[in-house]
Amino acid sequence: MGKLLSLLSRDDSNCCTKNKYDVFLDFENAQPTDAERDLFEEVQAVLQDSESILDEIQFYKGAGKEIREAIATPTPECQAKAWTTVVPLVLKLRRFYLFSTQLEEIVPKILLHLCSGPEPIAQHLDTQQALVKQFAEILEFVLKFDEYKMKTPAIQNDFSYYRRTLQKQRMFDLESERDREDSSPDDRPSPEEAYKMSLFYANATPMLRILSDVTSSFVKQNPHIPLDQTTDMLCTMARVCLRMLDTPDLLAQFERDSTALFVLRVMTGLLILIDHVAPSGVFVKSSNVDVKAAVKLLKDQPAQRSEALLNALRYTTKNLNQDSTPKQIKHLLAV
Repeated sequence: MGKLLSLLSRDDSNCCTKNKYDVFLDFENAQPTDAERDLFEEVQAVLQDSESILDEIQFYKGAGKEIREAIATPTPECQAKAWTTVVPLVLKLRRFYLFSTQLEEIVPKILLHLCSGPEPIAQHLDTQQALVKQFAEILEFVLKFDEYKMKTPAIQNDFSYYRRTLQKQRMFDLESERDREDSSPDDRPSPEEAYKMSLFYANATPMLRILSDVTSSFVKQNPHIPLDQTTDMLCTMARVCLRMLDTPDLLAQFERDSTALFVLRVMTGLLILIDHVAPSGVFVKSSNVDVKAAVKLLKDQPAQRSEALLNALRYTTKNLNQDSTPKQIKHLLAV
């Protein structure tokens, strides 16, 4: 199972649960057990594209110049140049969107493994660490993708131009031979798919929206698994991540320098997801997670490691500004 360590038991006075979880999540070396292997390989087939997608959106270069020229000087030549520049970009955007639909399919299967059955949640996490690691990788991907998307307004501009242009049948005659060779019409979004893509990219944090919606749907579609059990799994993961990060002896067990930042991102992603899924959110005093300690931990990090994560808590959570959120947490997250 890899190196399994024990977290020192700690009584969280603000935690509503009576359970104390002593499990170390091995995000570096966890390997699938026989019981996990089939689903692990299915998830891995999806995740293999995640890094290339993050690279593409991080360095996404839009067609703003060509679009502006086509609008200012609507000659066939300028419009053809804008069109042939936009189409390959739309194919990228379609790839990102299709990846989100793959996450919609795979995440409920992970949740089913981690939340169902009579075993305590801590035992699920301890004995299915390879799946826990993959779920953590999905959370990290979601945070990174949405961060890059929010910094790239060209995405919506390009796609809006593409949809407007499609409505003008004469624009199809402006495609260059190169565009015809590089992308057949079958590669492009259908009208129905383009509409769905438009809704996807209109959201400030589209991947988080997908993840929170699919988690909420998982609860509704599996009435035999109580909502508390699903949120307890997310809360337990968040608590263990916090303990791993604020315990020097456990931090010393990480073999790679990047692991601590990975766990920081995962913890933050879990807090955001819990806030979207749990009926009362994550910030209430009765929360199953010590959010105050988590925020303090983030603020103690160098700005280059923590600022994007703190902003994610400030701007992508659902209940931060509610009256039920303690003033101390609001103060800690004040811009």
